[in-house]
Amino acid sequence: MAEITLMSDPRVAAVPVSECGEPLTDVRHTPRLLVDGRAADPAGAYAYLRQGLLERLLAAQSALPPGLRLLFIEGYRPPELQRHYFERYSARLRAAHPAWSEAEIRAAASRYVSPPELAPHSAGAAVDLTLADADGRELDMGTPWDATPEESARACYTEAANIPAEARARRDALGAALTSAGLVNYPTEWWHWSYGDRYWALHTGAPAALYGPRDLAESLTETP
Repeated sequence: MAEITLMSDPRVAAVPVSECGEPLTDVRHTPRLLVDGRAADPAGAYAYLRQGLLERLLAAQSALPPGLRLLFIEGYRPPELQRHYFERYSARLRAAHPAWSEAEIRAAASRYVSPPELAPHSAGAAVDLTLADADGRELDMGTPWDATPEESARACYTEAANIPAEARARRDALGAALTSAGLVNYPTEWWHWSYGDRYWALHTGAPAALYGPRDLAESLTETP
């Protein structure tokens, strides 16, 4: 498996952000995209993405082999929720590994939850998704969406070898379509893809991220 750059890597934080001001868009208004409700929240925040990312998802869907469709699970995540997830998972790791330093905890936690100040979900720049068949039935990708490295024996890593051949072929198809549309994967989570954030900029050589953290309520009240 190739060397993995984690979100906690200082090189990610060093990428500047040149906010382009692109709006957040509700993907539920896009009938071409299947939207799953398992990550839904009362405000519907989960269903928002930057417009440029949504356009690339639709391009990726068109690039999939016949009989496959994208199944959207989660997009935007409010900063306070991101912080809650990161702190909760860090606490689990701290309890399981009392000898680890805080730097080790932060690095290990970032395999599964981005540090809040860097999180692409909070910029509307990341999407968690999977594949469905032509009838909208979710397909087996080797692990459930959101499986931790611990509970999956690292099978959640995109290039993991310990998954069935059918799941490997589906991950490869998903990756080929999304990569062709300009997205980058976070390699410890086969379901997490992003565009326009710091991690994307680092891996594509872009001089700056296009999207920084956004407040959903403020974004929706801004004049285009």
